[in-house]
Amino acid sequence: MQVFEIRDGDFYLDAQPFKILSGAIHYFRIPQEDWYHSLYNLKALGFNTVETYVPWNLHEPKEGCFDFESGLDLEHFLATAQQLGLYAIVRPSPFICAEWEFGGFPAWLLTKDMRIRSSDPNYLKAVESYYRALLPRLLPHLLENGGNILMMQVENEYGSYGEDKVYLKSLRDLLLKSGVTCPLFTSDGPWLATLKAGTLIEEDLFVTGNFGSKGKENFAQMKSFFAEHGKNWPLMCMEFWDGWFNRWGDPIIKRDPEEVAQAIREVIEEGSINLYMFHGGTNFAWLNGCSARGSKDLPQVTSYDYDALLDERGNPTPKYFAVQKMLAKHFPFYPQMKPLTKLNLEERTLSVSQKVSLFSVLEDLAKPQFSRYPKTMEELGQSYGYLLYRTQTVWDAEEEKLRLIDARDRAQVFLDEKWVATQYQEEIGEDIFLSGELGTSHQLDILIESMGRVNYGYKLLAETQKKGIRTGVYKDLHFLLDWEQYSLDLRDLSRLDWRKPWQEGLPSFYAFDCDITEPADTYLDLSGFGKGVAFVNGHHLGRFWQVGPTLSLYVPHAFLKSGHNRIIVFETEGTYQDTLRLTLKPVIKFIKGEHL
Repeated sequence: MQVFEIRDGDFYLDAQPFKILSGAIHYFRIPQEDWYHSLYNLKALGFNTVETYVPWNLHEPKEGCFDFESGLDLEHFLATAQQLGLYAIVRPSPFICAEWEFGGFPAWLLTKDMRIRSSDPNYLKAVESYYRALLPRLLPHLLENGGNILMMQVENEYGSYGEDKVYLKSLRDLLLKSGVTCPLFTSDGPWLATLKAGTLIEEDLFVTGNFGSKGKENFAQMKSFFAEHGKNWPLMCMEFWDGWFNRWGDPIIKRDPEEVAQAIREVIEEGSINLYMFHGGTNFAWLNGCSARGSKDLPQVTSYDYDALLDERGNPTPKYFAVQKMLAKHFPFYPQMKPLTKLNLEERTLSVSQKVSLFSVLEDLAKPQFSRYPKTMEELGQSYGYLLYRTQTVWDAEEEKLRLIDARDRAQVFLDEKWVATQYQEEIGEDIFLSGELGTSHQLDILIESMGRVNYGYKLLAETQKKGIRTGVYKDLHFLLDWEQYSLDLRDLSRLDWRKPWQEGLPSFYAFDCDITEPADTYLDLSGFGKGVAFVNGHHLGRFWQVGPTLSLYVPHAFLKSGHNRIIVFETEGTYQDTLRLTLKPVIKFIKGEHL
């Protein structure tokens, strides 16, 4: 049994000083089949530890229903790391940020009477229920039990959100009560305001900092804070941001490899480090996060490449080799190995096999739920995806004025199954003028897309995180009644009846088929499509959008199979192409202002 301690200004492993060289790999952003590949490359760099968040929303997608199987088998991830000689830092805090949908919170919390990230007893009760399922799976992997976990996080960057110390103590006590005996920590920005608000330093809870440059300067702020409280603690950057995430419509953000290598050297000379990210991976399915800037939400892209040391598929980048070279020169006592590299599928172009319009197969995908007034996605028991609202209404004038009152995130309006308007955030609530026959009943459809809930900041609490139509739909100056609502999380596309009609200009499904001898990684070039999501053999690859900067979706080899494979693209704008190209690398749209 090994012993890890924090004392006398240093980390100690079996009574010997120990520098943590860690890299972030999120098991939930990478297919399980590739965990070994990424962890091996971390070890090959010369690092000794892997760090991962734990996403509550994946492990408890429905209240009281827990999932730790297959790609969510955290225990298998930890065991794989240990087999490679890697220690682990686990961050099971209820909130993870991580540019992940709702910061890791499950959407069903929005249906509860509670204040999240606070000492609200209703919220803490929900956390405790989750921890009763999660923590027994982590305890066998503590160092003292023969596992590899060095430390666990209590809360994540709480100093950038609140100062409820009762809440922090409650989370810490939940971990201790559950049998967690390893050192616990918090991580915050390294300046005084966040350190004061987000830590329990006065109760001897270890403090780490998050930053991406100016290591000496940021560590100096932390040392000053430690000294003020009489703490002789080692310095650790829990998130050294070696790259950055990307938002729809913004330029790709990149960072010079040599500059990053030297900035990492500066941190290692003074303390310990966790590279955020070492391997970013992918926001598969609906799980990309969303930034907030004032009244506007800014959804992030599907790729979480992050300009990390490994690219989205897990192969070493020039940044990897720059850091490896720096370590070999300045810290040669950390053993290195040659990294692993995966092959790509050869390029090919597929022709469309089948296509069908959404309105033709609506009831294949979902059964309508009826209500007097429209309900939100959460009220209907849906967490992610699209939601179609339908009602019949009689025209009282040749031109009627329609307004969507308080809806999120993006709305497409159809009259008698013909597109008439699209509104997104800033436009929602503005007048939509519709022409129709006086005295005649018309079918009104509104397709709402949830584009990702905010993952950071005060808007975690806001009503804006509830998706769909939150108040109602005005025609003239009154609310419309009697709605059918179709929850379209697109979880099961096997029920699609491709024999039904396809109509140009409407949201539609497109199927592409191909035979593969030996599966390997590839990318779908979706530059000829407008906006939507794509699936390979039932695996949800995530979202695409013509605004860029990414115009392709990554397909891991694990999602493909020898023999027949089916790709399904769901496109909402009526912009499509009859061919689909599989490429060797991502397709990127240049956006003015891009920093390369």
